[in-house]
Amino acid sequence: MKGEKYSFFGQYDKVRHFNYLTKEGMETTFFKAPQSFDKETPRSFLAGALGASLYMPGTRESIAKEIISKKNRGLASTVFCLEDSIGDSEVPYAEENLTNQVQEIYRASINQEIESVDLPLIFIRVRTEEQILRLTEKMGDSAKLIAGFIFPKFTSESYRYLEVIKHLNNQATGPFYGLPIIESSQAIYRESRTRELMETKRLLDSYHDLVLNVRIGATDFSGYYGIRRGPDVTIYDITVIRDCIADIINIFGRVESDYVISGPVWEYFSNGGRVLKPQLRRSPFEEFHDIHGNNRSKIRSQLLNKYVDGLIREVILDKENGLIGKTIIHPSHIIPVQSLYIVGHEEYLDALSITENSHGLQGVMKSHYTNKMNEIKPHYKWAQKILVRAQNYGVFHEQHNFISLFTEDIHV
Repeated sequence: MKGEKYSFFGQYDKVRHFNYLTKEGMETTFFKAPQSFDKETPRSFLAGALGASLYMPGTRESIAKEIISKKNRGLASTVFCLEDSIGDSEVPYAEENLTNQVQEIYRASINQEIESVDLPLIFIRVRTEEQILRLTEKMGDSAKLIAGFIFPKFTSESYRYLEVIKHLNNQATGPFYGLPIIESSQAIYRESRTRELMETKRLLDSYHDLVLNVRIGATDFSGYYGIRRGPDVTIYDITVIRDCIADIINIFGRVESDYVISGPVWEYFSNGGRVLKPQLRRSPFEEFHDIHGNNRSKIRSQLLNKYVDGLIREVILDKENGLIGKTIIHPSHIIPVQSLYIVGHEEYLDALSITENSHGLQGVMKSHYTNKMNEIKPHYKWAQKILVRAQNYGVFHEQHNFISLFTEDIHV
């Protein structure tokens, strides 16, 4: 990890997850606090640090105001969208608006109206490679705020996007990253999927250091079949999408590939009538001791009313399948998603034990919590990933879990 340095607007502290907590709150919550990062942090660390990336349509005129005022608590990465979130006829206005919004944020950073610790990583979802060049030229120096560009409908023939990023970085305009979204019909249709994914990986491998992560466009995938998952189910319950995600993980998620795969968007943020049984068990809320006297059952009810229980389940399934990072469309999802990425005390100790005993003197050992066996060789890569996630999102104290961060007024 690079040390503290001077940015284009002076010496600064980098952003880190949960920076809205007070010093007391950080000490109470974390056994190991998350580390800070910025767009120049090494790719191997930054790729898994995006957390809950909040999408904002490029036509929104309050983007700069919301970021400067820190309206969205806990926001560490955001995406300004010029693609499906706006109409085709709105593109010229959206480009102009985004240019103005980024320049306003840049001026605020220069004038220290916003501290860099509160400035999220900014990405732009574009429609074409020409749009990238047009935007960076219009933005001028303020383009330094942009961490990268997201490529929609990315296929094995979309090399021009990556060539543009390479060109800009060679011109010292960046550094910028590319974030391809796999969401084409070639990738979802069975007869073309394997070849398309393998060819896409070969393309990305040739620009490996420019690719921050690989994203999954589940909404577009669903659209090819005229289906849409409901709020009571996860994307993994939609069989045709699940099968495609499995193949994406199979090809891009192998440890030797070194790609971080990001989870698909969650679309719901308010209660419109429940059909299935709630997916949040009562016991974690009832058993977790709250020293501040907060009503955990009430917190559970609030989460159910916001449809966050489905989101929580999907993020858990993302993690179990090796995906990290989540596209979100509402700020109420920031803290739930990112709190689920915090490493538990038990798995952190397991990961440490595995890596510290990888010298070949033993093959298996009992875990610190004495409830499992840790095998060094098969669990080693898992342990390495856990330790990177611990750097990004921190480690809970023993007996703490994600519920401790769901209380609105905890240590803020």
